[in-house]
Amino acid sequence: MIVAAHLRSAGYEVVDFGTDSEVPVDYPDFIRPAAESVANGETGLGIVLGGSGNGEAIVANKVKGVRCAVCWNEDSARLGKQHNNANVISFGERMVSEEEAIRIVDTWLRAEFEGGRHQRRIEKIESGGA
Repeated sequence: MIVAAHLRSAGYEVVDFGTDSEVPVDYPDFIRPAAESVANGETGLGIVLGGSGNGEAIVANKVKGVRCAVCWNEDSARLGKQHNNANVISFGERMVSEEEAIRIVDTWLRAEFEGGRHQRRIEKIESGGA
């Protein structure tokens, strides 16, 4: 996968939760363990991929402590980190080119959480309060 190769070449350690095949799979079987690894601190961040990225984000966001942003361009990736402190991102391989996928990942990794009012909102999300 081009994103994993890009990250490795940039010096990141990559843990790949699969799949290694073009055969259709039940993506929750792969996404949930990846999200759990972020939530329990085994991995610092996560990137989950699918056809559209939507189902994968839904699965990841079911794991307590995960904030997964669906990213379709660099702006959505940057804002996912700046405003939501996304520790996982999701995108669809049918929705973005390989080049755009690399730009999305790099933008997200460079962005920094802004805190402030955004922190208050994250606390409300995590507590289930409004």
